[in-house]
Amino acid sequence: MQFASVLPLVFQNLGVSRQGKLLLDNLNTTVESAGTTIILGPNGAGKSLLLRIAHGLDLPDQGSLQWNQQTPQPGEPWRAFVFQKPVFLQRSVYANLEYVLKLNKIGKTNCDSLIREALQHTGLAELAARSARTLSGGEQQRLNIARAWILKPKVMLLDEPTAELDPSGVATIEMLIKAIAQQCTKIVMTTHSLGQAKRLASDILFLHQGRLIEHTSANLFFSQPETDLAKDFIAGKLLNNH
Repeated sequence: MQFASVLPLVFQNLGVSRQGKLLLDNLNTTVESAGTTIILGPNGAGKSLLLRIAHGLDLPDQGSLQWNQQTPQPGEPWRAFVFQKPVFLQRSVYANLEYVLKLNKIGKTNCDSLIREALQHTGLAELAARSARTLSGGEQQRLNIARAWILKPKVMLLDEPTAELDPSGVATIEMLIKAIAQQCTKIVMTTHSLGQAKRLASDILFLHQGRLIEHTSANLFFSQPETDLAKDFIAGKLLNNH
């Protein structure tokens, strides 16, 4: 699947309920930009759930989500997911990357070159022999991204990848995300950080209590928000339940 063919990403009448609670409420919009789409909102807004549906990890109760008229299916290599809290094998950094490639039946010669490239791009080359579980939080998140990016997916979905990092770790991961986006990989990412959204986003889906409040360019969202909820969120106010 070529980059141009993964878009548009279309959300149509998307709804999800769990134990009687509405988590996503009739969400409709279309993502057409090739930049970084940020799903923004307070905790509990439905950001991570929407991202999981976009990857095919969860299914909606109603409506649909499609990438260029195709419903995502588990295991498709053109799409990769980066979880907030990575889990690694009790093996080296190199071996964790090698495992991903073996699962996808990549030959030994190609494995070596792909791993070297991923380690170099993520600044982990000198840590290749280290146990993945002994890395710092920032190093683990870089490995998490390297593991997702190693197969050169056309889409990467990242669930609050810097939520537990210090400012230096955040800056490093953001630089890495920008570099990946510049290599024709569509980025869809969740965050509750206004600063991060300003730094990375080309367009923003702003959610509150499972409802899509606004979807617009990042520039317009921050300079001319259309709704009181968006204005209050940008101002750092606690959002009311309305």
